[in-house]
Amino acid sequence: MNQYQLNPDLFNADVKFEPIRAGFGRGLKAAAQANDKIVALCADLTDSTQVGLFREAFPDRFIEIGISEQNLVTVASGLALAGKIPFASSYAAFNPGRNWEQIRTTIALNDRPVKIVGSHAGISVGPDGATHQMLEDIALMRVIPNMIVVVPGDSLEAEKATKLIAENGKPTYIRLAREKTPIISTDQTPFEVGRAYVIREGRDISLMGTGAMTYQLLVAANLLSEKGIIAEVIHVPTIKPLDNETIIASARRTGRVLTAEEAQVAGGFGGAVSELLGEQLPTPIIRIGMQDRFGESGEPLELFDYFHMTGEHIAKKVEEFVQNKPQYHREY
Repeated sequence: MNQYQLNPDLFNADVKFEPIRAGFGRGLKAAAQANDKIVALCADLTDSTQVGLFREAFPDRFIEIGISEQNLVTVASGLALAGKIPFASSYAAFNPGRNWEQIRTTIALNDRPVKIVGSHAGISVGPDGATHQMLEDIALMRVIPNMIVVVPGDSLEAEKATKLIAENGKPTYIRLAREKTPIISTDQTPFEVGRAYVIREGRDISLMGTGAMTYQLLVAANLLSEKGIIAEVIHVPTIKPLDNETIIASARRTGRVLTAEEAQVAGGFGGAVSELLGEQLPTPIIRIGMQDRFGESGEPLELFDYFHMTGEHIAKKVEEFVQNKPQYHREY
């Protein structure tokens, strides 16, 4: 069952940290080397979003749109109509935050294979504060028909995901974090759009995470094991299409579910899992993430602690949840 290869140094002091967006930059350059139809556009944030590697390698295939995010995606849609594979990048607060209607109408409605790159997502943007801490993007993008939504767990996975979505022929949103995070996977770890992965088997609760929150769930699982609670950890890097089979199978095994995301739980990843289980396998569930509020300015680790999104806080929440919520049984 467990085919996901974790980084063997994950819990060592010298584990490597790298921004998830750095893997995207490498993946975009590699994808473009393999396919000359790939072009990149940016809204005056080329280096921050890691599109700079592409610009240096393929200056004739790069377009600087400037601070004009709505124009960014409409130009990208036109390029897709002309046979190109555009990657349109900016901060997630602006892309899709400012140009959602243009994405919906010019890209998704016409089923254009534009890749929307939302960088600097989540509270880990840190000192930039609530205006730049995009928390609603998962919910915004997963409700658009035809749209694929990918949230890589580390930089290696972001590199693999970028190469794959370049060739999927579909409108796709890829969500990237700014801050350095632990590399949880390896070069050999499988990645497939639409797949979720059991990365730790368990019996008492399923901890389901997306993006960098999967690392926090692994930390929580280690702490819970010391209390005799054996948690299963599921990494879900694709929010849409959701891997219904893996999620339902895990919920059936453990009878309880926790979701974790660096985003609003309402309508986001937690919302997607709740909808699935509510329709197919009613299961006690708790959702970790932003609870109907905006972020605040602070250092990333400080904010994770303040909003109770660290592995330590999650372990305490799970311990209480397991004590108070019985496991699902078929006769419910």
